[in-house]
Amino acid sequence: MAPCMEKQKKPSRQQVYTLLVQIGRKEGDGLPEGATGAALMCFASGVDEAEAVRETVAILKQADTAPLDVTGYGTLAEREAQGHDIDPDERALMQRALDENAVIVAQMTPFYGDEAQA
Repeated sequence: MAPCMEKQKKPSRQQVYTLLVQIGRKEGDGLPEGATGAALMCFASGVDEAEAVRETVAILKQADTAPLDVTGYGTLAEREAQGHDIDPDERALMQRALDENAVIVAQMTPFYGDEAQA
C-alpha cells in the first residue's frame, strides 16, 4: 500500500495594499449632494498591487461608483519602511482585508468644487 499523502496548504501569497481611489459622479453613487467626486482610502488584498487595483476598481464599479484614478501606497511593510505612522485601527482593517480576501473602504472624503481637479 502506498502511504497516504496529505496535501499541505500552501502559505497564502496574499498581501494587503493601501490604495487611494478618486471617483467621479455617477447616478446612484451615494455621494453627498453637491459633491463633484470623492477620494476613497481602501485596503485591498491581492497577490500583487496590480491584482489589488483590479479587484478594487471592479468592486467600486459594482457599487455604482465611477473610479477615475488609483494611487498605490504599497503593503504594510512598505509603508512602515517609508516611515508612515499606521494606527491600530488601520492595522485592524488591513488584517480584516487579508483575512476576508476583501476590499475595505476605510475612509471617504467628498470633493466639492475645483479641489478634485488638483
